[in-house]
Amino acid sequence: MADAKTPAERPLSPHLQIYKPMLTMMMSIFHRVTGATLYLGTILLAWWLIAAATGPDYFNFVNELFGSFIGRLVLFGFSWALFHHMLGGIRHLVWDTGRGFDLPTVEIMAWATLIGSMSLTVIIWVLGYMAMGAF
Repeated sequence: MADAKTPAERPLSPHLQIYKPMLTMMMSIFHRVTGATLYLGTILLAWWLIAAATGPDYFNFVNELFGSFIGRLVLFGFSWALFHHMLGGIRHLVWDTGRGFDLPTVEIMAWATLIGSMSLTVIIWVLGYMAMGAF
């Protein structure tokens, strides 16, 4: 038993605490998070549709919840997640064609996804408020 070998030290696999955060890494993480967010937001949409089918009293209750400050904040975040996930999907579709893998293009596409999703969200919300006569 004196000759028992101790296990060799194995190298640690790289993980998030090892890597320096980069824009493309954050975009990948956000793409996954927005996918999960869209799943949860679809449940809210189904709730709203079920409330519409249930009757005017329950529909008004759900509309008041969604029309509150917190409700609109959730809907704003849902719409941003929708646009961000959509643009991230388009970015991945471009990559599926074998294009856009050089580092400058990867960075440009990441910034375009981020800025585009924010811009589209604000534009859609401004147009929505304009259609309601708020502006």
